[in-house]
Amino acid sequence: MAAPTLHSRPTFDWRLRTRTLPLGRHTVLMGILNLTPDSFSDGGHFFTPQQPPQRAVDRALLLLDQGADILDLGGESTRPNATPVSPDEEQSRVLATLEAILQHRPDAILSIDTYHAATARRAVEAGAEIVNDVSGLTWDAGGHAGAPNMAATCTQLHCGAILMHTRGRPQQWPTLPALPKADILPLVLAGLRHSLALARTAGIATDQIVLDPGFGFGKMGTENYTLLAHLSELHQLGHPLLSGISRKGFLAKTLAHLYDEKKQDQKDSSPSHAPADIPMEARLHATQAANVASILAGAHILRVHDIPATRESAAIADAVLAAAATSTH
Repeated sequence: MAAPTLHSRPTFDWRLRTRTLPLGRHTVLMGILNLTPDSFSDGGHFFTPQQPPQRAVDRALLLLDQGADILDLGGESTRPNATPVSPDEEQSRVLATLEAILQHRPDAILSIDTYHAATARRAVEAGAEIVNDVSGLTWDAGGHAGAPNMAATCTQLHCGAILMHTRGRPQQWPTLPALPKADILPLVLAGLRHSLALARTAGIATDQIVLDPGFGFGKMGTENYTLLAHLSELHQLGHPLLSGISRKGFLAKTLAHLYDEKKQDQKDSSPSHAPADIPMEARLHATQAANVASILAGAHILRVHDIPATRESAAIADAVLAAAATSTH
């Protein structure tokens, strides 16, 4: 029998603030909790002015009951053209919910999705184990009123750190030029290496770091498929990988083309679909296909909105990886 062509998934022990999380033995699921009025998928669903916002707490407990291993709380949208918010506003959205979740589930592993060092500090001091920085330590360089930057803050907090690659900022994405196909992977590798250098200089330990290639963050349309097709090549960086592909717009674009082709076959003259016409709940199957592709390329963590369906998809993909590993010995 010929050797399988699947890429093996290396194992790691990811050191968080108070505990260590094994990675690679099975896919770890990170549930998304957006505490924002304007996120692309569920903006306003779990954002309320009450203290604590009960809808958000209920959603968090549901995600945990459904099997989320980590909850990722975010108080600022990073969709295209999103309006930046101040650290104070961001903290007013997330801290009460974070504290309330831990009152109900003291052992829950919580992550704060922020690029602001001040928010990272307050969230970790309130009990978060992980800082998930979409800028890969590059957007908060410190210097304001003598405050330390994000890299120094994560070093001081001894927390887990997720460093993501992004190309430009949300306000720039609609006008970014297309990337030549051959440039996509080198660009992401170079950006992640830069973030790792910042982390190393600041003193963040190697075993505290997970890397995220940043699907949709400055990569347009099919550029994301090129990145997904080459995801396994990021293992050369020597860190666990997170894939955040859930409900992304490039999936909707593919579905829109699919539906339009079907209409043409049926001689349907109704208006063509736009990606925005594909509602979030209609992106579930596409998301699971992309999630499975991520796992088979060696992703350790999936950041997702839909835990039950992802648990099923991940179980099958994990079984395939296990079978491939067994047949090579």
